[in-house]
Amino acid sequence: MLTVLNGLSFGFILFLLASGLSLIMGAMGVLNLAHGALYMVGAYVGWSVAVDQDASFLLAVAAGAAAAGLVGLVMERGLFARLHDRLDEQILAAFGCLYILTDLVSLIWGPQAKAPIDVPALDGSVTIAGFSYPLVRVVIIGVGIAFAIGLWWLQERTRAGAIVRAGMDDSSMVRAIGINVELVVALLFVVGAAVAGAAGVIGGLVLGASTSFGIDVLLLALIVVVLGGVGSVGGALAGALMVGVVDTVSRTELPEVSSFTLYALMTVVLLLRPTGLSGKAA
Repeated sequence: MLTVLNGLSFGFILFLLASGLSLIMGAMGVLNLAHGALYMVGAYVGWSVAVDQDASFLLAVAAGAAAAGLVGLVMERGLFARLHDRLDEQILAAFGCLYILTDLVSLIWGPQAKAPIDVPALDGSVTIAGFSYPLVRVVIIGVGIAFAIGLWWLQERTRAGAIVRAGMDDSSMVRAIGINVELVVALLFVVGAAVAGAAGVIGGLVLGASTSFGIDVLLLALIVVVLGGVGSVGGALAGALMVGVVDTVSRTELPEVSSFTLYALMTVVLLLRPTGLSGKAA
């Protein structure tokens, strides 16, 4: 029971990260392999604000989101806005950003990983089905649920969401009716980057901060996007929870095969649904 709950809390952290990546890929056709580095930047900036400056955790989340959003703006305007439909150059540019950001973070904060952020207000535990469970993980699950509902409402029930969905289906038609698609996708990229940074701070409550996040969380986010389908909020949520639970349970119960379980899960899902759980055929 506790292992599954840990997997759910980890899954919601992955959802915060992967939802932005999924929407960016769907709306822009950009494979941003530096998305994990944005999570890393947010994690370290948030850690500094919450631990070094002893400021409130909410301020740390805002600072991490702002820092990652700013980096995302520079990346989108300086690189990805010029690389539409050029996948090979997107990959090279993204990996360049990833390594540069990792080196900068290591230079500023050092190569040693940081311990999880301690928030006194989130100390303690709650009782769930007779088990004592850390309050901090309950809060992470609650934040993830709230974000999932908010993002679904934004995508499905607002004009901005309708523009993003229309841009995924037929960007030429959206341009023809006078909508600045480039501005929309730039804003989407920055918002996705900011959410990744906020996810890094929230994940820092249980994972701390590490320079390895740039690659480690990126691989998990890509698996989530593949499982859920590009551009789908519901698919990203389902994929993230599946990855979080399967990864956590396998590491706890079957550590000798934990390295293969996620790839086995991805293989099975793609055999049954090649476009992912909620993806659309091209």
